[in-house]
Amino acid sequence: MQLADVRAAEAADATTISRLLAEAIRGSYAEILGEIPTRRLVSTQCALPRIRAEIEIPGGAPGWLGWLVATGADGALIGVAAGGVPVPGEGELYALAVCPGSRRGGVGSALLAAASDRMRAFGATEQRVTLPADRDPSLPFYERVGFAPLAAPTNNRLNRPL
Repeated sequence: MQLADVRAAEAADATTISRLLAEAIRGSYAEILGEIPTRRLVSTQCALPRIRAEIEIPGGAPGWLGWLVATGADGALIGVAAGGVPVPGEGELYALAVCPGSRRGGVGSALLAAASDRMRAFGATEQRVTLPADRDPSLPFYERVGFAPLAAPTNNRLNRPL
C-alpha cells in the first residue's frame, strides 16, 4: 500500500488541485460522457478562481469543510478531496480524485477517511456522493467502502452511514 500524507489544502495548492481534477475527469469520463459534457464538467469542477476562493476564504460557505490534499513521499500532490455538511447530519463528498499513477495505493481511501472524520466532527451521520455517470469508473471503489445507490431514479447518488 502506498503511503500518503493528507493535509488541508493551502493557497499554493490551488493550481495543482485544478489540474489534477481536470486530468482525472478527462481520463475517467471522456469516453463515457462524450466531449462536450466532459468539457462542461471540467469547466465547472476545475475552475481555478473557484478553487482558489474556496481555499483562501476563511470559513467559506456554511457547511463547507474545505479541500484536502494527499502528498506522496516526495511531497508532490497526488490526490484531492473536498466535502462538507450542507444539511445537518448529511455529509457530502464534492470531489475525490487521485493521480493515475497513484491509484490503487490507498490514497483515495486516506482522503475519504480524512474527509469522513471532518464530516463526523460536524455532526454528519451519513455521507453522500453524486457520480457524473451511471457507468462511473469510481463506482467499485465507492461500493467497496460501503456506499450504496439511493432509490432510483437517482442511481448516480450514493449513500453510506458514517
